This record gives sequence, C-alpha cells and structure tokens, in this order.
Amino acid sequence: MLDVCLLGTAGMMPLPYRWLTALMTRYHGSSLLIDCGEGTQIAMKEKGWSAKPIDTICFTHYHADHISGLPGLLLTMGNAERTEPLTMIGPKGLERVVSALKVIAPELPFEIRFVELTQPVEHLEEQGYHITAFRVNHNITCYGYTIEIPRAGEFQVEQAKNLGIPMKLWNRLQKGETLQQEGKTYTPDMVLGPPRKGIKLTYCTDTRPVAAITENARNADLLIIEGMYAEKEKAAKARQYKHMTFYEAAEIAREAEVSDMWLTHFSPSLVHAEDYMDEVRSIYPAAKLGKDGKTAELDFA
Repeated sequence: MLDVCLLGTAGMMPLPYRWLTALMTRYHGSSLLIDCGEGTQIAMKEKGWSAKPIDTICFTHYHADHISGLPGLLLTMGNAERTEPLTMIGPKGLERVVSALKVIAPELPFEIRFVELTQPVEHLEEQGYHITAFRVNHNITCYGYTIEIPRAGEFQVEQAKNLGIPMKLWNRLQKGETLQQEGKTYTPDMVLGPPRKGIKLTYCTDTRPVAAITENARNADLLIIEGMYAEKEKAAKARQYKHMTFYEAAEIAREAEVSDMWLTHFSPSLVHAEDYMDEVRSIYPAAKLGKDGKTAELDFA
C-alpha cells in the first residue's frame, strides 16, 4: 500500500489555509517527497507524519514556491540524528541550487546524493519505487514525476511442484531472488506468472498541457495535477506564464484514463474554487479539489 498526502496546494505564495507546494508518499517504512515549498514541515506536523524517514526528494523545478522550505527541512532531519544518505532528484543545476540553500543549513550529519536530470524522460529506482521523470513545458526547465510500485506475477504452486523446487525456496523466489541449491539454479520466472498491475501515481505542476503528461499518467491510480486558474478570463494568463487551467487538467485526466484526479497549485487569487467544479466534472467526472492534508491509500488491485 502507498500512502499519499498532499501537504501543500498553494502556488506562488502561502496563504493561511494553504501552504506551498509539496507531496509526500510512504511505502514500506520509506518516505518520498516531491517539492518542498514554504510550510512543508508545518503541514507534515499537522498530518502527524515525520521527516526523518524521507529517503528521496524530487524537485519539479527551482522556483522558490517549490524549494524554499528545503533548508529548514534539512536542519530538522539533521537534528533528528539522521545519518542515512538522502537522495535528491531534479533538473540540471540541482547540486548548485541545494549547495546555495545549504549555506544556512551547514554541517548536516548525512550525505546528500544528487541525481540531475538532463533527458526528456529518465527512469530511476529508489527504495522500491520506480520513478519516471518527464520534462514538461514551463518557463524554466521543469519535470513531472510518475511513481510506480511494480507487482510481480502470482506464485504458481503447481509449477513449482512439477519442477521439483524445494518448498523452502519458494518464499525467496517469490520475492525475486535467484537461488543456487545442490548445483541447480532457480530463478523467479520459473515460478511466477505474468506481472500484475502495480500502483501508479503521477504528479505534475507548472506547465502547459503537453503530450508527455498524458503518456506518463496513462491509467494512473491517481493524477495530481496543476489547476492554477479556474476563471475563464484567465486562460490567456495561463498561456502567457505557462500554467494550466482546471479545464485543461481535466482534459488530460480524461485522455489519460486515470482512476482519480486531484487539482493542486492554485493561484492565490482563486477563491471559491468549488464553484467551478461542475464544469470540470463535466469533462472528467472523478475530478476533485486538492486541499492541504488530503490523503489517499493506494493499494494493489
């Protein structure tokens, strides 16, 4: 099961009821963070989640509303006596940006490992997650992220028996190990059926609609996507500053055939967002407004 919490939903500036952009997931004792806007730590505390287990932080881009909470978060992790390495993933320039921010968070007791993205699409494996980073269209280099937890095929008991595989090896083969026993090699594919549907989450903010979002969100269990503007008169502003409207996000969710969709990264000027949702749901019926602290538990089918 993958726990998902939308920690902050504001764009540009924090508001009393909306912290800046951040998403956190938890899986098998490891936590992953996407973006770290101002107020991220407070949102975590309000949710009752901890920063210490965060092993991976992904950044969409380096505008302040997506990274300004990082120095304080690093200090908190260091003060919690964390010693395990921390992996950071983001567009080219990541190490330079984080090094500048670390001037006010020096002498951390853990190593930071930097993974800088340079290609239109990149695939990474971190702590049981399969991460796909895909470039989108903002006014600086920006990436969306798809987080997947793969699920192996079902264990074929009769096949294992027919092959004479000792029962004491079954559990380890099911977990993906290749084993040697009495001069014979046993591999997982000998006893596992075809891969089953895993868990898929896609997160994307600060972009115009592009095909890469639809392609990478295809059949996701949950799409969390920018809805910067809802007012029809602000469509031109969305194009000018390379953001999305509620309606463009809904079109993407429909085309990608996702199971669920939350809007996030709202403009500070947007009030009474629910008033616009009837039209959004006419495009994509499962559309929901994101809010700080909104949580979902994504499980295997």
